[in-house]
Amino acid sequence: MELKTLVAECTAYDFKVMLEEKKPKSWLKSVSAFANGLGGSLFYGIDNDGIVKGLDDVQHVCETISSRIRDYMDPLPEVEMIPHDIDGLHILQLKVNSGHYTPYYYVGDGQRIAFVRIGDESLPATAEQMVRLVLKGSNKTFDSLHTDYKAEDYSFTILANSFKDRTKQEWDKKYLLSFGLVAGAGNLTNAGALFADDCPLWQSRLYCTRWDGKEKGDAINDAEFTGNVLMLLREAMNFVKSNTKKGWEKLPDGRKNKPEYAERAVLEAMINHFIHRDYTVMGGEVHLDIYDDRLTVTSPGGMYNGLLIQDLDIKDVSSERRNPILANVMAQLDYMEKRGSGLTRICNETKALEGYKDELKPKFKSTPTQFQTIIYATFDTPNVGDHDGDMSETKLTERQQKILNLIKKSPTITGKQMSETLSVSQRTVERDLSAMQKNGILKHEGKDNDGMWVVLST
Repeated sequence: MELKTLVAECTAYDFKVMLEEKKPKSWLKSVSAFANGLGGSLFYGIDNDGIVKGLDDVQHVCETISSRIRDYMDPLPEVEMIPHDIDGLHILQLKVNSGHYTPYYYVGDGQRIAFVRIGDESLPATAEQMVRLVLKGSNKTFDSLHTDYKAEDYSFTILANSFKDRTKQEWDKKYLLSFGLVAGAGNLTNAGALFADDCPLWQSRLYCTRWDGKEKGDAINDAEFTGNVLMLLREAMNFVKSNTKKGWEKLPDGRKNKPEYAERAVLEAMINHFIHRDYTVMGGEVHLDIYDDRLTVTSPGGMYNGLLIQDLDIKDVSSERRNPILANVMAQLDYMEKRGSGLTRICNETKALEGYKDELKPKFKSTPTQFQTIIYATFDTPNVGDHDGDMSETKLTERQQKILNLIKKSPTITGKQMSETLSVSQRTVERDLSAMQKNGILKHEGKDNDGMWVVLST
Protein backbone atom coordinates (compact mmCIF):
# COMPACT_ATOMS: atom_id res chain seq x y z
CA MET A 1 0.00 0.00 0.00
CA GLU A 2 1.33 3.43 -0.95
CA LEU A 3 0.66 5.40 2.21
CA LYS A 4 0.99 8.76 0.50
CA THR A 5 -2.12 7.95 -1.53
CA LEU A 6 -4.29 7.78 1.60
CA VAL A 7 -6.09 11.10 1.56
CA ALA A 8 -9.40 10.38 3.30
CA GLU A 9 -11.12 7.83 5.47
CA CYS A 10 -13.06 5.20 3.56
CA THR A 11 -14.56 1.73 3.87
CA ALA A 12 -11.12 0.10 4.08
CA TYR A 13 -9.36 2.28 6.65
CA ASP A 14 -9.63 4.81 9.47
CA PHE A 15 -7.26 7.56 10.59
CA LYS A 16 -6.47 8.17 14.27
CA VAL A 17 -4.17 11.01 15.24
CA MET A 18 -3.48 9.20 18.51
CA LEU A 19 -4.53 6.13 20.47
CA GLU A 20 -7.36 6.85 22.90
CA GLU A 21 -6.32 4.50 25.69
CA LYS A 22 -9.18 5.41 28.02
CA LYS A 23 -11.84 5.22 25.28
CA PRO A 24 -11.11 1.88 23.60
CA LYS A 25 -14.61 1.63 22.10
CA SER A 26 -13.85 4.67 19.93
CA TRP A 27 -11.45 2.60 17.83
CA LEU A 28 -12.27 -1.02 18.72
CA LYS A 29 -15.63 -0.58 16.99
CA SER A 30 -13.63 -0.23 13.75
CA VAL A 31 -11.65 -3.35 14.60
CA SER A 32 -14.94 -5.20 15.09
CA ALA A 33 -16.39 -3.83 11.84
CA PHE A 34 -13.30 -4.70 9.79
CA ALA A 35 -13.17 -8.23 11.22
CA ASN A 36 -16.88 -8.70 10.52
CA GLY A 37 -16.46 -7.48 6.96
CA LEU A 38 -13.73 -7.40 4.35
CA GLY A 39 -10.95 -6.36 6.70
CA GLY A 40 -9.26 -2.97 6.86
CA SER A 41 -6.67 -0.86 8.63
CA LEU A 42 -6.48 1.83 11.28
CA PHE A 43 -3.60 4.28 10.86
CA TYR A 44 -2.36 5.92 14.08
CA GLY A 45 -0.47 9.18 13.74
CA ILE A 46 -2.60 10.56 10.89
CA ASP A 47 -5.41 13.06 11.46
CA ASN A 48 -8.87 13.01 9.86
CA ASP A 49 -7.66 15.21 7.01
CA GLY A 50 -4.96 12.68 6.08
CA ILE A 51 -2.16 14.83 7.42
CA VAL A 52 0.69 12.86 9.03
CA LYS A 53 1.32 13.97 12.62
CA GLY A 54 3.39 11.02 13.82
CA LEU A 55 3.54 9.09 17.12
CA ASP A 56 5.96 9.66 19.96
CA ASP A 57 6.14 6.06 21.18
CA VAL A 58 5.11 3.43 18.63
CA GLN A 59 6.10 0.56 20.92
CA HIS A 60 3.81 1.76 23.71
CA VAL A 61 0.92 2.15 21.22
CA CYS A 62 1.48 -1.43 19.98
CA GLU A 63 1.44 -2.84 23.50
CA THR A 64 -1.68 -0.91 24.48
CA ILE A 65 -3.55 -1.98 21.35
CA SER A 66 -2.72 -5.64 22.03
CA SER A 67 -3.88 -5.30 25.62
CA ARG A 68 -7.18 -3.61 24.75
CA ILE A 69 -8.00 -6.14 22.03
CA ARG A 70 -7.46 -8.99 24.50
CA ASP A 71 -9.63 -7.27 27.11
CA TYR A 72 -12.47 -5.98 24.97
CA MET A 73 -12.82 -8.19 21.87
CA ASP A 74 -14.56 -11.56 21.61
CA PRO A 75 -13.52 -13.63 19.78
CA LEU A 76 -10.03 -12.27 19.17
CA PRO A 77 -9.60 -10.99 15.61
CA GLU A 78 -6.52 -11.58 13.47
CA VAL A 79 -4.48 -8.38 13.43
CA GLU A 80 -1.06 -7.17 12.37
CA MET A 81 0.76 -4.07 13.60
CA ILE A 82 2.99 -2.55 10.96
CA PRO A 83 5.16 0.53 11.67
CA HIS A 84 5.82 3.03 8.88
CA ASP A 85 8.02 6.10 8.51
CA ILE A 86 6.76 9.01 6.42
CA ASP A 87 9.11 11.97 6.03
CA GLY A 88 10.78 11.09 9.33
CA LEU A 89 7.50 10.74 11.25
CA HIS A 90 6.46 7.42 12.81
CA ILE A 91 2.98 6.02 12.26
CA LEU A 92 1.43 2.64 13.03
CA GLN A 93 -0.86 0.60 10.82
CA LEU A 94 -3.21 -1.74 12.67
CA LYS A 95 -4.26 -4.17 9.94
CA VAL A 96 -7.38 -6.19 10.73
CA ASN A 97 -8.02 -9.30 8.63
CA SER A 98 -11.49 -10.39 7.55
CA GLY A 99 -12.57 -12.93 10.17
CA HIS A 100 -13.85 -16.47 9.77
CA TYR A 101 -15.58 -16.67 13.17
CA THR A 102 -18.06 -13.82 12.99
CA PRO A 103 -19.58 -12.00 14.73
CA TYR A 104 -16.65 -10.22 16.40
CA TYR A 105 -17.96 -8.28 19.39
CA TYR A 106 -16.79 -5.27 21.34
CA VAL A 107 -17.36 -6.26 24.99
CA GLY A 108 -17.19 -3.46 27.54
CA ASP A 109 -19.22 -0.94 29.55
CA GLY A 110 -21.82 -3.65 30.11
CA GLN A 111 -22.29 -3.93 26.35
CA ARG A 112 -21.72 -6.67 23.79
CA ILE A 113 -21.94 -5.14 20.31
CA ALA A 114 -20.93 -6.34 16.86
CA PHE A 115 -20.15 -3.54 14.41
CA VAL A 116 -20.26 -3.45 10.62
CA ARG A 117 -18.74 -1.06 8.12
CA ILE A 118 -21.09 1.24 6.23
CA GLY A 119 -19.16 3.68 4.05
CA ASP A 120 -16.55 5.34 6.30
CA GLU A 121 -18.46 4.58 9.51
CA SER A 122 -18.49 1.63 11.91
CA LEU A 123 -22.07 1.11 13.08
CA PRO A 124 -23.80 -1.46 15.32
CA ALA A 125 -25.07 -4.42 13.28
CA THR A 126 -28.81 -4.59 12.74
CA ALA A 127 -30.79 -7.74 13.58
CA GLU A 128 -30.65 -8.82 9.92
CA GLN A 129 -26.91 -8.18 9.72
CA MET A 130 -26.42 -10.20 12.90
CA VAL A 131 -28.16 -13.17 11.29
CA ARG A 132 -25.78 -12.97 8.34
CA LEU A 133 -22.74 -12.69 10.62
CA VAL A 134 -23.83 -15.71 12.66
CA LEU A 135 -24.39 -17.75 9.50
CA LYS A 136 -20.98 -16.74 8.16
CA GLY A 137 -19.27 -17.60 11.45
CA SER A 138 -20.91 -21.03 11.60
CA ASN A 139 -20.08 -21.68 7.93
CA LYS A 140 -23.76 -22.04 7.08
CA THR A 141 -26.04 -20.40 4.56
CA PHE A 142 -29.66 -19.35 4.93
CA ASP A 143 -30.91 -21.84 2.37
CA SER A 144 -29.22 -24.75 4.19
CA LEU A 145 -30.86 -24.07 7.56
CA HIS A 146 -33.43 -26.62 8.76
CA THR A 147 -36.99 -25.41 9.33
CA ASP A 148 -39.85 -26.74 11.44
CA TYR A 149 -41.87 -27.49 8.31
CA LYS A 150 -42.43 -31.20 7.69
CA ALA A 151 -41.78 -32.31 4.11
CA GLU A 152 -44.79 -34.63 4.24
CA ASP A 153 -47.06 -31.60 4.63
CA TYR A 154 -45.91 -30.00 1.39
CA SER A 155 -46.09 -30.88 -2.29
CA PHE A 156 -43.53 -30.13 -5.02
CA THR A 157 -45.61 -30.33 -8.21
CA ILE A 158 -44.18 -27.13 -9.68
CA LEU A 159 -40.62 -28.33 -9.11
CA ALA A 160 -41.35 -31.82 -10.45
CA ASN A 161 -43.04 -30.49 -13.60
CA SER A 162 -40.24 -28.01 -14.21
CA PHE A 163 -37.66 -30.77 -13.79
CA LYS A 164 -39.40 -33.05 -16.32
CA ASP A 165 -39.99 -30.20 -18.76
CA ARG A 166 -36.46 -28.83 -18.72
CA THR A 167 -34.36 -31.98 -18.29
CA LYS A 168 -36.62 -34.49 -20.10
CA GLN A 169 -36.09 -36.83 -17.14
CA GLU A 170 -38.56 -38.28 -14.67
CA TRP A 171 -38.76 -36.65 -11.25
CA ASP A 172 -37.95 -38.77 -8.22
CA LYS A 173 -38.82 -37.79 -4.63
CA LYS A 174 -35.32 -38.84 -3.57
CA TYR A 175 -34.05 -35.70 -5.28
CA LEU A 176 -35.54 -33.66 -2.43
CA LEU A 177 -32.93 -35.15 -0.10
CA SER A 178 -30.02 -35.24 -2.56
CA PHE A 179 -30.65 -31.64 -3.66
CA GLY A 180 -30.62 -30.47 -0.02
CA LEU A 181 -34.30 -29.48 0.08
CA VAL A 182 -35.15 -31.91 2.86
CA ALA A 183 -33.04 -32.72 5.92
CA GLY A 184 -32.50 -36.25 7.21
CA ALA A 185 -35.19 -35.87 9.87
CA GLY A 186 -37.79 -35.09 7.21
CA ASN A 187 -37.93 -31.33 7.75
CA LEU A 188 -37.62 -28.84 4.92
CA THR A 189 -34.55 -26.68 4.65
CA ASN A 190 -35.18 -23.06 3.75
CA ALA A 191 -34.28 -23.99 0.17
CA GLY A 192 -36.93 -26.71 0.29
CA ALA A 193 -39.47 -24.20 1.57
CA LEU A 194 -38.68 -21.91 -1.38
CA PHE A 195 -39.41 -24.73 -3.85
CA ALA A 196 -42.55 -26.02 -2.13
CA ASP A 197 -45.81 -25.40 -4.01
CA ASP A 198 -47.20 -23.47 -1.04
CA CYS A 199 -43.99 -21.75 -0.02
CA PRO A 200 -44.32 -20.75 3.66
CA LEU A 201 -41.55 -18.11 3.51
CA TRP A 202 -43.46 -14.87 3.14
CA GLN A 203 -40.34 -12.87 2.22
CA SER A 204 -40.23 -14.82 -1.07
CA ARG A 205 -42.06 -12.07 -2.95
CA LEU A 206 -42.02 -10.26 -6.28
CA TYR A 207 -43.37 -6.78 -7.01
CA CYS A 208 -43.87 -5.90 -10.69
CA THR A 209 -44.69 -2.44 -12.02
CA ARG A 210 -45.00 -1.00 -15.52
CA TRP A 211 -44.46 2.74 -15.11
CA ASP A 212 -45.89 5.41 -17.40
CA GLY A 213 -42.75 7.12 -18.66
CA LYS A 214 -39.07 6.98 -17.82
CA GLU A 215 -39.40 7.61 -14.08
CA LYS A 216 -41.60 6.37 -11.26
CA GLY A 217 -44.92 8.19 -11.27
CA ASP A 218 -48.22 6.79 -12.45
CA ALA A 219 -48.30 3.01 -12.83
CA ILE A 220 -49.82 1.58 -16.00
CA ASN A 221 -49.89 -1.92 -14.60
CA ASP A 222 -48.71 -3.62 -11.42
CA ALA A 223 -48.82 -7.01 -9.77
CA GLU A 224 -47.59 -8.66 -6.59
CA PHE A 225 -46.74 -12.34 -6.15
CA THR A 226 -45.71 -14.41 -3.13
CA GLY A 227 -44.54 -18.00 -2.90
CA ASN A 228 -42.63 -20.68 -4.81
CA VAL A 229 -39.49 -19.28 -6.42
CA LEU A 230 -40.16 -21.04 -9.76
CA MET A 231 -43.66 -19.55 -9.81
CA LEU A 232 -42.18 -16.11 -9.17
CA LEU A 233 -39.77 -16.61 -12.08
CA ARG A 234 -42.64 -17.60 -14.37
CA GLU A 235 -44.79 -14.65 -13.32
CA ALA A 236 -41.88 -12.24 -13.79
CA MET A 237 -41.37 -13.40 -17.38
CA ASN A 238 -45.12 -13.25 -18.08
CA PHE A 239 -45.25 -9.70 -16.74
CA VAL A 240 -42.36 -8.64 -18.96
CA LYS A 241 -43.98 -10.22 -22.05
CA SER A 242 -47.30 -8.53 -21.28
CA ASN A 243 -45.81 -5.11 -20.63
CA THR A 244 -43.16 -4.71 -23.33
CA LYS A 245 -43.40 -4.41 -27.09
CA LYS A 246 -42.29 -6.87 -29.70
CA GLY A 247 -41.34 -5.02 -32.86
CA TRP A 248 -41.22 -6.31 -36.39
CA GLU A 249 -39.82 -5.11 -39.68
CA LYS A 250 -41.72 -5.58 -42.94
CA LEU A 251 -39.85 -7.78 -45.43
CA PRO A 252 -40.78 -8.73 -49.02
CA ASP A 253 -41.53 -12.31 -47.97
CA GLY A 254 -42.80 -11.76 -44.45
CA ARG A 255 -41.61 -9.96 -41.36
CA LYS A 256 -38.68 -10.01 -38.95
CA ASN A 257 -39.14 -9.82 -35.18
CA LYS A 258 -37.28 -7.03 -33.37
CA PRO A 259 -37.98 -7.25 -29.63
CA GLU A 260 -37.24 -4.54 -27.06
CA TYR A 261 -35.37 -6.95 -24.79
CA ALA A 262 -33.58 -10.25 -25.26
CA GLU A 263 -35.77 -12.79 -23.46
CA ARG A 264 -32.76 -14.81 -22.32
CA ALA A 265 -31.12 -11.68 -20.88
CA VAL A 266 -34.23 -10.91 -18.84
CA LEU A 267 -34.54 -14.54 -17.72
CA GLU A 268 -30.89 -14.58 -16.65
CA ALA A 269 -31.37 -11.36 -14.69
CA MET A 270 -34.43 -12.68 -12.86
CA ILE A 271 -32.69 -15.98 -12.05
CA ASN A 272 -29.67 -14.11 -10.67
CA HIS A 273 -31.81 -11.97 -8.42
CA PHE A 274 -33.87 -14.86 -7.06
CA ILE A 275 -30.77 -16.95 -6.41
CA HIS A 276 -28.45 -14.31 -4.96
CA ARG A 277 -30.93 -12.18 -3.02
CA ASP A 278 -30.67 -12.00 0.75
CA TYR A 279 -33.60 -13.96 2.18
CA THR A 280 -32.71 -12.95 5.73
CA VAL A 281 -34.20 -9.52 4.97
CA MET A 282 -37.70 -10.26 6.19
CA GLY A 283 -39.24 -7.11 4.76
CA GLY A 284 -37.50 -7.39 1.40
CA GLU A 285 -38.59 -8.59 -2.01
CA VAL A 286 -37.48 -8.59 -5.64
CA HIS A 287 -38.72 -5.58 -7.59
CA LEU A 288 -39.23 -5.66 -11.36
CA ASP A 289 -39.77 -2.15 -12.77
CA ILE A 290 -40.42 -1.53 -16.46
CA TYR A 291 -40.06 1.99 -17.87
CA ASP A 292 -40.37 3.31 -21.42
CA ASP A 293 -36.65 2.94 -22.03
CA ARG A 294 -35.39 0.30 -19.59
CA LEU A 295 -36.15 -2.60 -17.31
CA THR A 296 -34.68 -2.78 -13.81
CA VAL A 297 -34.55 -5.63 -11.32
CA THR A 298 -33.69 -4.85 -7.70
CA SER A 299 -33.27 -7.29 -4.83
CA PRO A 300 -32.21 -7.12 -1.15
CA GLY A 301 -28.58 -7.90 -0.41
CA GLY A 302 -25.43 -6.54 -2.03
CA MET A 303 -22.52 -8.62 -3.32
CA TYR A 304 -22.01 -11.65 -1.06
CA ASN A 305 -18.31 -10.83 -0.66
CA GLY A 306 -19.10 -7.24 0.30
CA LEU A 307 -17.57 -5.64 -2.80
CA LEU A 308 -19.37 -3.22 -5.12
CA ILE A 309 -20.20 -4.62 -8.56
CA GLN A 310 -19.69 -1.23 -10.24
CA ASP A 311 -16.05 -1.29 -9.11
CA LEU A 312 -15.40 -4.66 -10.76
CA ASP A 313 -14.97 -6.04 -14.26
CA ILE A 314 -17.96 -8.39 -14.59
CA LYS A 315 -15.72 -10.90 -16.40
CA ASP A 316 -13.73 -11.25 -13.17
CA VAL A 317 -16.67 -11.50 -10.75
CA SER A 318 -16.25 -14.56 -8.54
CA SER A 319 -18.92 -17.24 -8.28
CA GLU A 320 -19.39 -16.90 -4.50
CA ARG A 321 -23.00 -17.68 -3.74
CA ARG A 322 -25.16 -16.55 -0.87
CA ASN A 323 -27.60 -19.45 -1.47
CA PRO A 324 -25.62 -22.39 -2.90
CA ILE A 325 -28.43 -24.96 -2.58
CA LEU A 326 -30.85 -22.70 -4.41
CA ALA A 327 -28.22 -22.12 -7.10
CA ASN A 328 -27.53 -25.84 -7.44
CA VAL A 329 -31.21 -26.71 -7.94
CA MET A 330 -31.49 -24.02 -10.62
CA ALA A 331 -28.44 -25.56 -12.29
CA GLN A 332 -30.07 -29.00 -12.11
CA LEU A 333 -33.11 -27.48 -13.84
CA ASP A 334 -30.79 -26.19 -16.58
CA TYR A 335 -31.56 -22.56 -15.78
CA MET A 336 -27.89 -21.81 -15.19
CA GLU A 337 -24.70 -22.44 -17.10
CA LYS A 338 -21.08 -21.89 -16.13
CA ARG A 339 -20.59 -20.33 -12.71
CA GLY A 340 -20.09 -16.61 -12.73
CA SER A 341 -21.22 -16.20 -16.36
CA GLY A 342 -24.70 -14.78 -15.70
CA LEU A 343 -23.85 -11.07 -15.91
CA THR A 344 -21.73 -11.59 -19.02
CA ARG A 345 -24.58 -13.46 -20.68
CA ILE A 346 -27.02 -10.64 -19.94
CA CYS A 347 -24.66 -8.27 -21.76
CA ASN A 348 -23.99 -10.63 -24.67
CA GLU A 349 -27.66 -11.46 -25.26
CA THR A 350 -28.55 -7.77 -25.24
CA LYS A 351 -25.66 -6.91 -27.52
CA ALA A 352 -26.89 -9.46 -30.08
CA LEU A 353 -30.17 -7.56 -30.61
CA GLU A 354 -30.55 -5.47 -33.72
CA GLY A 355 -30.47 -1.78 -32.85
CA TYR A 356 -27.99 -2.28 -30.01
CA LYS A 357 -25.60 0.60 -29.27
CA ASP A 358 -22.76 0.81 -26.77
CA GLU A 359 -24.73 3.22 -24.60
CA LEU A 360 -27.41 0.52 -24.22
CA LYS A 361 -25.05 -1.89 -22.48
CA PRO A 362 -26.71 -3.33 -19.36
CA LYS A 363 -25.57 -1.86 -16.06
CA PHE A 364 -25.13 -3.48 -12.67
CA LYS A 365 -25.14 -1.53 -9.41
CA SER A 366 -24.82 -2.62 -5.81
CA THR A 367 -24.71 -1.20 -2.32
CA PRO A 368 -24.14 -3.09 0.92
CA THR A 369 -27.90 -3.69 1.09
CA GLN A 370 -29.15 -4.20 -2.48
CA PHE A 371 -28.26 -5.24 -6.03
CA GLN A 372 -29.73 -3.82 -9.23
CA THR A 373 -29.65 -4.89 -12.88
CA ILE A 374 -30.59 -2.36 -15.57
CA ILE A 375 -31.34 -3.57 -19.11
CA TYR A 376 -32.06 -0.90 -21.72
CA ALA A 377 -34.65 -1.27 -24.47
CA THR A 378 -33.13 -1.63 -27.93
CA PHE A 379 -36.29 -1.10 -29.97
CA ASP A 380 -37.96 2.28 -30.46
CA THR A 381 -41.68 2.16 -31.23
CA PRO A 382 -42.46 4.13 -34.42
CA ASN A 383 -45.42 6.43 -34.90
CA VAL A 384 -48.71 4.64 -35.28
CA GLY A 385 -49.56 4.26 -38.96
CA ASP A 386 -45.94 4.29 -40.12
CA HIS A 387 -46.33 1.16 -42.21
CA ASP A 388 -43.17 1.74 -44.22
CA GLY A 389 -40.91 1.33 -41.23
CA ASP A 390 -40.89 -0.87 -38.19
CA MET A 391 -44.18 -1.86 -36.59
CA SER A 392 -44.86 -2.97 -33.06
CA GLU A 393 -47.27 -5.34 -31.43
CA THR A 394 -48.14 -5.14 -27.77
CA LYS A 395 -49.33 -8.11 -25.77
CA LEU A 396 -52.38 -7.15 -23.76
CA THR A 397 -53.00 -8.24 -20.23
CA GLU A 398 -56.12 -10.32 -19.62
CA ARG A 399 -57.87 -7.32 -18.11
CA GLN A 400 -56.91 -5.04 -21.01
CA GLN A 401 -58.32 -7.59 -23.47
CA LYS A 402 -61.59 -7.64 -21.54
CA ILE A 403 -61.71 -3.83 -21.68
CA LEU A 404 -61.11 -3.94 -25.44
CA ASN A 405 -63.92 -6.47 -25.87
CA LEU A 406 -66.31 -4.19 -23.95
CA ILE A 407 -65.34 -1.25 -26.18
CA LYS A 408 -65.93 -3.29 -29.34
CA LYS A 409 -69.43 -4.15 -28.12
CA SER A 410 -70.19 -0.61 -26.96
CA PRO A 411 -67.84 2.15 -28.25
CA THR A 412 -69.56 4.75 -26.04
CA ILE A 413 -69.02 2.84 -22.81
CA THR A 414 -67.54 4.91 -19.96
CA GLY A 415 -64.68 4.08 -17.64
CA LYS A 416 -67.12 3.88 -14.72
CA GLN A 417 -69.27 1.36 -16.57
CA MET A 418 -66.20 -0.72 -17.42
CA SER A 419 -65.05 -0.74 -13.79
CA GLU A 420 -68.48 -1.90 -12.62
CA THR A 421 -68.64 -4.65 -15.24
CA LEU A 422 -65.13 -5.93 -14.47
CA SER A 423 -65.39 -5.41 -10.68
CA VAL A 424 -62.19 -3.36 -10.52
CA SER A 425 -61.56 0.25 -9.53
CA GLN A 426 -62.15 3.03 -12.04
CA ARG A 427 -58.54 4.11 -11.52
CA THR A 428 -57.36 0.67 -12.64
CA VAL A 429 -59.48 0.88 -15.80
CA GLU A 430 -58.18 4.39 -16.52
CA ARG A 431 -54.56 3.14 -16.23
CA ASP A 432 -55.26 0.38 -18.73
CA LEU A 433 -57.02 2.76 -21.10
CA SER A 434 -54.11 5.18 -20.89
CA ALA A 435 -51.64 2.39 -21.64
CA MET A 436 -53.59 1.18 -24.66
CA GLN A 437 -53.93 4.72 -26.02
CA LYS A 438 -50.22 5.27 -25.57
CA ASN A 439 -49.47 2.05 -27.42
CA GLY A 440 -51.71 3.02 -30.32
CA ILE A 441 -54.32 0.35 -29.70
CA LEU A 442 -57.24 2.73 -29.30
CA LYS A 443 -58.15 6.39 -29.09
CA HIS A 444 -61.02 8.44 -27.70
CA GLU A 445 -62.96 10.92 -29.82
CA GLY A 446 -65.21 13.64 -28.44
CA LYS A 447 -65.75 14.81 -24.88
CA ASP A 448 -64.91 12.64 -21.90
CA ASN A 449 -68.56 11.97 -21.00
CA ASP A 450 -70.04 12.21 -24.46
CA GLY A 451 -67.56 10.63 -26.85
CA MET A 452 -66.66 7.24 -28.21
CA TRP A 453 -63.76 4.83 -28.31
CA VAL A 454 -62.10 3.91 -31.60
CA VAL A 455 -60.08 0.69 -31.80
CA LEU A 456 -57.01 1.28 -33.97
CA SER A 457 -55.37 -2.16 -33.77
CA THR A 458 -55.64 -5.40 -31.82
